[in-house]
Amino acid sequence: MQAAGIQVKHRKKYKMTTDSHHPLPVFENQLNRQFTVARPDQVYVCDITCIWTQEGWLYLAVVIDLFSRKVVGWSMSSRMKATLVCDA
Repeated sequence: MQAAGIQVKHRKKYKMTTDSHHPLPVFENQLNRQFTVARPDQVYVCDITCIWTQEGWLYLAVVIDLFSRKVVGWSMSSRMKATLVCDA
């Protein structure tokens, strides 16, 4: 291989980030795409986003009141764990 100038091209290992075969309860969709809310503090929505930084991935969880669209809470972590959402 060296005489022919051939090199091995390494593939990046796939890292699975989601475990859908967990023993935790899965809740039904109660919102059902009804994003109009009559009063504040009735419906909260949450999202997690990944941000690439020079130090690695940063995970940001945000909780928003659907009536006012204001941020109620947020949390950042270098690992995506259940405590990330609970802290937010």
